[in-house]
Amino acid sequence: MLENYLPVLLQIVIAGGFACVTLLISVLLGKAASRNTIKDSAYECGMLPLQEGQPRFSVKFYVVAMLFVLFDIEVVFLYPWAIIFKDYIAVFGSGIFFTALSFISILGVAFVYAWRKGALDWKN
Repeated sequence: MLENYLPVLLQIVIAGGFACVTLLISVLLGKAASRNTIKDSAYECGMLPLQEGQPRFSVKFYVVAMLFVLFDIEVVFLYPWAIIFKDYIAVFGSGIFFTALSFISILGVAFVYAWRKGALDWKN
């Protein structure tokens, strides 16, 4: 039974050894380099670092991004439905159509709600 786990144990030992040797070499070779304030400063494509690293984004940006992901994923869920639609109708009847219609109506209600709340308005 233990010989079944020998390849897994060997892989763990090799991976751990590789990680330790790589870190050790990095520490040994990294300390040999000279350090100064110019080398330690952030490099921004040749620009002098005058501001903070990341600009602040409006919450509106994140709300629109989340709404895009939400509605985009919902459309992706409709793709498999469209693939099996003809075959399913032939076997089980029109139940799949009304299920998809209810799904799309829920999406429509969510879209109208987001629109009325102003979540899709870029001017504010």
